[in-house]
Amino acid sequence: MTAGEGLRERKKRETAMRIWRTALDLFTERGFDHVSVAEIAAAADVSKMTVFNYFGTKEDLVTAPMMNHVGDVVRAVREREAGESAVAAVRRQFLEMIELRDPSVGLNDDPRSLQARQLIQNTPVLLQRVSLAFGEAQRELAELLAAEGGDPMLAAVAAAQLTGARNALINEHHRRILGGESARWVATDAAERAERAFVQVENGLGSYPGPA
Repeated sequence: MTAGEGLRERKKRETAMRIWRTALDLFTERGFDHVSVAEIAAAADVSKMTVFNYFGTKEDLVTAPMMNHVGDVVRAVREREAGESAVAAVRRQFLEMIELRDPSVGLNDDPRSLQARQLIQNTPVLLQRVSLAFGEAQRELAELLAAEGGDPMLAAVAAAQLTGARNALINEHHRRILGGESARWVATDAAERAERAFVQVENGLGSYPGPA
């Protein structure tokens, strides 16, 4: 139990975790398309309604942790400091997450998380869901940049570069960890790789779109 967490909150968290783990095991064993929510509920010893109370859709049973961070890049740009460029804000946020060993940037070798990642990669409907979500975040970022006075076309290009660099770094972390490297080892040069990636973006974007 975390500090300040009541018994009710702890039980809710434990129930959600049990449902998630049960779903991952069943999906891994039989395939995403061959497992029903009712079967997951029965295996987790909860009602079908309880599953949907915690996870809005069947796909959320796998993708929910990732979906919670889809909007990180938009938030970094929207909440950036006065005078800070978009690329500097995204780089700063990413480096902070690396310093914290945040799982959302791929520095996670927990077996369950790796299991979820592999399920997404091997299941077209899940891969499409994730792709659409990140595509929507990229469009939202482009709209935000354009609203600050940027040309809509150039704003779209900038958004693609920023989200592309960030996603490429995260995918590299996942690739290495799935290949057998520990998250701790991958993290040792994660900041250096991120710096190189964002320098490359910055060389093309410069201080675009100007001070916030």
